[in-house]
Amino acid sequence: MKTKKRKIKQKSFGIHNQKELLVLSLKNDNGMRLRITNFAATIMSLEVPDVDGKLVNVVVGFESLKDYVEKSKAKISKFLGASIGRYAGRISNEKIIVHDIDYPLYNEDGIHLHGGRNGFDERVWDIDYIDEDELSVSLSYLSEHLEEGYPGNLRVKVIYQLTNDNELKIKYQAISDQDTVVNLTNHAYYNLSGANTITDHTLKLNCSNYLEVDKKQLPTGIIKPVVGTKLDFLTSKELNTLENEGIIDDTFIFDPEKEAKAAISSSHTGIHMEVVTNQPAVVIYTQEKFPDWNFRKGVKYSKFPAICFETQNYPDAPNHSNFPSALIKAGELYENRSVFKFSIQN
Repeated sequence: MKTKKRKIKQKSFGIHNQKELLVLSLKNDNGMRLRITNFAATIMSLEVPDVDGKLVNVVVGFESLKDYVEKSKAKISKFLGASIGRYAGRISNEKIIVHDIDYPLYNEDGIHLHGGRNGFDERVWDIDYIDEDELSVSLSYLSEHLEEGYPGNLRVKVIYQLTNDNELKIKYQAISDQDTVVNLTNHAYYNLSGANTITDHTLKLNCSNYLEVDKKQLPTGIIKPVVGTKLDFLTSKELNTLENEGIIDDTFIFDPEKEAKAAISSSHTGIHMEVVTNQPAVVIYTQEKFPDWNFRKGVKYSKFPAICFETQNYPDAPNHSNFPSALIKAGELYENRSVFKFSIQN
């Protein structure tokens, strides 16, 4: 039997910081389509068939690549779809300590966020390869020693892959020539209705505990149960609770005896998404409102427009001995594997 050749389309959008800006498009046999760019190794859009077979873009994205570059430069991008590093989330104490050596980090009001002033979300990544048979793309970036204060030359890679089971697989890898800390994730905003709000969605998390935070959203080191709080999603719960309880911006800890999984569904489109990961936690973030931006194809979003599933280690782990270690030794491979699987909810 002759196999179908599936092309990966690519288009150039000029030069930024002496590197070519590219947009790549992947499409599986079911019509599911992914658009990514090597600017911040960003997911620009992800189109998934709904209950009627119509494609719905479930990832919030700008109309043009120029918007990503300009808003990132102005520090107002909200990390839309970007790859985050060297360390996703917040770090306190204005530094990290590796083997009794202090490494000062860029901070604002004592908070180092998502890798610093110019994290991986502002870098143009290299494209290593494009595999048209496996529908996968590999992008990489070299973070040099002391970039944003972190020790070691860190080689980072992300592989995006579509499958014919309507899965988006995201694999981050990193290796350093010195002992260092690393915590990578993707910051895509999901809305399974394709527009407006996520308050018609239901959410379920295999997470019995979450991290307590202080007024600066920095972890206190205390792990607390979700039962009896607004963060209890052990059974499916409608996100219309956001209207009264406010946004979610919290780290949920996956139950070790269960599969590390999150699930969300839209009653409007019937699209169901499961997130499975090898990471110990997921940061769930629900933006209250987006600015009046030029979103893709003129799509409009209302209050509580989207939700992020930032699969990762605990924020501020370098400063809490009771958190899973974020340290990788020289030559040791770091890997974050996450799968986003789409189906129709009956």
